[in-house]
Amino acid sequence: MKVFNFAAGPSMIPEPVMKKVQEEFRDYNSMGIGVAELSHRTPEFVEIIESAEANIREIMSVSNDYAVCFVQGGASLQYAMVPMNLMYNNGFAEYADTGYWSQMAMREAEKFGRVDIIGSSKSTNYDRIPRVRKWKPCHDSSYLHITTNDATYGTQYHSIPALENGVPLIADMSADIMTRRVDVDQFGIIYATTQRVLGPTGVTIIIIRKDLVERSKDKNLATMLDYNTFVNEKSMHNTPPTFSIYLLKQVTDWLKEQGGMDTVDRINTLKSEELYEKIDSTGFYTNFVVPSDRSKVNVVFKTPSKDLDHKFLDEAQDAGLIGLKGHRSVEGLRASIYNAMPLEGVEILLDFMDEFERKYG
Repeated sequence: MKVFNFAAGPSMIPEPVMKKVQEEFRDYNSMGIGVAELSHRTPEFVEIIESAEANIREIMSVSNDYAVCFVQGGASLQYAMVPMNLMYNNGFAEYADTGYWSQMAMREAEKFGRVDIIGSSKSTNYDRIPRVRKWKPCHDSSYLHITTNDATYGTQYHSIPALENGVPLIADMSADIMTRRVDVDQFGIIYATTQRVLGPTGVTIIIIRKDLVERSKDKNLATMLDYNTFVNEKSMHNTPPTFSIYLLKQVTDWLKEQGGMDTVDRINTLKSEELYEKIDSTGFYTNFVVPSDRSKVNVVFKTPSKDLDHKFLDEAQDAGLIGLKGHRSVEGLRASIYNAMPLEGVEILLDFMDEFERKYG
């Protein structure tokens, strides 16, 4: 039985990538050693990390005004590194509160300065994105931070706020990086942990505008918490997560072969539209997100009761559909349909949903 992994992260990796990795895990480039055994100082690994960066730059159209770095610690570390490096002394930053992950980011930022909430959907249980046209960041703000896709509540920005007063826009794109085209030049920093869309755990991509790196030069930060370390030493100050970076290179190679972000965006749109159409066509399944702000990659829904949610999960697993449990903070069900999830997997899920509704509706 073929298994489809709908987990939010760690999540599905493209099957062709997994097959290639299986071969190279034991013998990379006919060297007689596996890729996980490569020293990070060998020419072979240097080629891997440089190719991974080149792929990111090509796929996302990243200019030379930005550095691309590979950092450990996940997005959770970036919740602290961003204010550590960018917060002005005795300053403040503005955050958009759109759910679980932005709350986590704000909690860390409060340790380094004042956090002002520029917009929030908390009062409606995070069922929408605050209207960006109303945002007017203060010109003295250190930066404005958004989470482009909340994988817990299933919301996503479908337009990015344009800031005109020089305040840098910082984005946590962990749940939707490279699932659609964005204008990198709108952002001061984009960061994303890779285990949702681009590979396994262990590496976080940082795309940082080079002028912002200057902010931390006089802060005397710990070496591994300073963006200067990663920019100046090309993410090689210490041993980077070599295997994760190798897998990132393989996934971005695969993404280029598919036609890049325009192609995967069309497929992701089709997958999500089919799921939302099913949910909206019946009173059995429910999605509580305002339709204009629904995520294309994390589709959250519920059945009429918690008991049926649990039964859905058990029977789905028996059918080879795993990882459909909602985040622990909201429960319910969630289908994460990132780039690696084929249309076939979504169609099998839809057939299962039809059958489940016939049995219990």
